[in-house]
Amino acid sequence: MKIFITVVLTLLFTFSVFAQKQAEVIVTSTYLRKSPDSNSEKVQTVQKGDKITVEKAKDTNGWYYVSVLNGQVKGWIRKDTINSVVTAKTVAQTPQTVVPTPTPIVSTIPTISPSPSPTVVPIPVEDEEVLRVETEEVVLNVRVVDSSNRSVNKLNQSQFEVYEDNILQPITSFTTAEVPIIDALVVDNSRSLRSQLGKIIEAGKIIVGTNRSKDETAIVRFVSTDKIEVVQDFTTSKSSLNDALDNLFVEGGQTAIIDAVYLTAKKVEQYQNSQKKDDARLRAIILVSDGDDRGSSYKEQQLFELLRKSNVQIYAIGFVNDLSKEPVGSDISRQEKAKALLIRLTQETGGKVYFPNSINELPQIASDISGELRTQYLISYSPTNEN
Repeated sequence: MKIFITVVLTLLFTFSVFAQKQAEVIVTSTYLRKSPDSNSEKVQTVQKGDKITVEKAKDTNGWYYVSVLNGQVKGWIRKDTINSVVTAKTVAQTPQTVVPTPTPIVSTIPTISPSPSPTVVPIPVEDEEVLRVETEEVVLNVRVVDSSNRSVNKLNQSQFEVYEDNILQPITSFTTAEVPIIDALVVDNSRSLRSQLGKIIEAGKIIVGTNRSKDETAIVRFVSTDKIEVVQDFTTSKSSLNDALDNLFVEGGQTAIIDAVYLTAKKVEQYQNSQKKDDARLRAIILVSDGDDRGSSYKEQQLFELLRKSNVQIYAIGFVNDLSKEPVGSDISRQEKAKALLIRLTQETGGKVYFPNSINELPQIASDISGELRTQYLISYSPTNEN
């Protein structure tokens, strides 16, 4: 049995779907349609790797008439979607009603290849598996992210389609669910934040307070390159995490934000890789700092190369208000430079940056971060296939 999930969207977006390894996943960005109208009949799904040929003299009101699959299938496609790119990933989760054979592993779906079928087609998975259904209902945990790895949290049931053995299945229930995370709270303890330390500790405790029972968090304090230390390793214990936060202290040194994030990202990745392969969880770094890097050994390029490989999202709380707004020579101000670093760190990893003006903003910030990281869709269906 093969299971496919389709995210159906009217507008152009690039989405990835994270689902249990026991299900193959299909993500579509656009369709060929029977006529130049978004509501017309779907003819063919256009996927990454498909060769598209534009037919001559067939340009109508923002639509191209094209052929795919070496001319076997023809239809209309919007001009602004013809260069769309689709990515798809899988993350192993414990299945609720599906038993895999053999034991599932975490993998990434390879490049999509075109299919000769004129209907919506599945993405082939490299390590295809045979499944055995033990109950009449199949439950799928699905997470959808956009091209920047941000969670897509407001989709509804009508935007999903489930296929079993290429046969469309009726969805019997559709809800959202939450999955555990592995994250590291990385806290700036440099003297430049002496007056902010109380706020920083409070922010950390608020974030820890949002943890669910299976979430694991580590606390990392940093000042300079030689003062980056794990004061609490990954744990589910909120009291241990809060004790570690209470023991934070400031000291002198050239602030090394890039080094701290680099080493923490490696630690998060290594810890995840040490877990059971069917226990893959979301990974994140929550950085609390003023963003004023002064003495890192690693370069920004090295950091971002690592972040692209490690699949770690970064969320940042930037206490930048006390930094100078005056330009330094011909350079931008320390405050603008700090903001730029924090913004890039979060944007390029699919996270988010917050610049609070008051401690009163922190509860909502912590709640926002928690919600962004955990949202999933829980989809159930009863197979209609006879076998």
